[in-house]
Amino acid sequence: MDKETQVVNFEKLVMGGDCLGRLADGRAVFVPFVLPGEVAEIEITESKSRFARGRVVNLLETSPDRIEAPCPYFTICGGCQYQHLGYTKQVTLKKELVKDQLERIGGFSDIPEFKITPSPCPYSYRNQVQFSPDADGKLGFNQVSSDQILPIDKCFLIPDELNLILSQVELDPYSGISRIAMRIDSDGEIMLVFEGESDVAPELNIELPVSSAYISPDGKSLNLSGNDALVYKVMGKEFLVSPESFFQVNLPVAEEMIRHVTSLIDGQRDLQILELYSGVGLFTRFLAPHAGQLTAIESSPSACFDFVSNLDEFENISLYEGAVEVILPAIIEQIRPIDLVVLDPTRIGLNPQARQALIDLQPSQIIYISCNPSTLARDLKHLSEAGYSIANLQAFDMFPQTAHVECIALIQKKTI
Repeated sequence: MDKETQVVNFEKLVMGGDCLGRLADGRAVFVPFVLPGEVAEIEITESKSRFARGRVVNLLETSPDRIEAPCPYFTICGGCQYQHLGYTKQVTLKKELVKDQLERIGGFSDIPEFKITPSPCPYSYRNQVQFSPDADGKLGFNQVSSDQILPIDKCFLIPDELNLILSQVELDPYSGISRIAMRIDSDGEIMLVFEGESDVAPELNIELPVSSAYISPDGKSLNLSGNDALVYKVMGKEFLVSPESFFQVNLPVAEEMIRHVTSLIDGQRDLQILELYSGVGLFTRFLAPHAGQLTAIESSPSACFDFVSNLDEFENISLYEGAVEVILPAIIEQIRPIDLVVLDPTRIGLNPQARQALIDLQPSQIIYISCNPSTLARDLKHLSEAGYSIANLQAFDMFPQTAHVECIALIQKKTI
């Protein structure tokens, strides 16, 4: 049976990368790779009572803002959403989307004026990328709105060194490998991190000039060749990062974020600081000089291992390994009073138990580092209801060509 098609006028881009239009019956329809002001014939791919989703069949009227995407996989690969929009426009759009999320989800009407920091490199900025093999063992990314793997020859978001490795990797279809991460550190050292469903690493014939590791289903890594960790240099400091550990993929933007965080506490010393979701200690390293005592919580064992190495020079830091929602409620009495909390959660934001524990702690200031404006807005709404207000806000374009944007919000306890 033929699927329904309609001609739609598109109004605005929304969080996640889709463009919003209206169907003939008034329902909102969300379609990727369309720009505001464009008119397109679309096919309905999902129909709900209040909204629908679709894909472009024929673009009838184009926006003057539309440009030709450099990547031949754009609109097929699910990795990028904005290659058809010039970079300056992308940055402006992301700022507007952050404001929209805080107003609509958070209910804020008095958001401080803020700016967005662009990435120095709109392309080739990622120091890490993850590929999945298709049925033939060829590496690629998930297709748009699909679990199907699209094999690719080159990704425009990674440097030439990683694309060269991509062109040289051959994977047996029956290797048992489910994912390969490629990383390059500040010295140009490359590591391949293989993931699979077996507790035992498969036999690999690695003749490339790279380090390699295998991560089993339990999350533990086994060194296969070369170095067992990479070293990233950020603002003159070195950070050891194990194969299992998360690290920022766009270091120039990460440095701008660190500068901003430290500027928010410029001149403050001997603070009692609590850092939640501390990772390998990237922000910790630059917060520590401001602290009389810094208490960190991190759930990843490998990140905790790296944290200890990266913060070895400091004696005013203590680290708890475990989930924030478990650890924080248990240590509130022994760590209070806290002057400053710095948190950098995953895209899902604060767990409700962690959020309540944070409210119970009643710190004077909170610096919330977020990679998801939607969950940031939700959490800030709860914190606002608990007596906090937004004192400072800034956005950072860590991921050009994609719909993702980072934010840093400083919130302070309201004075009566």
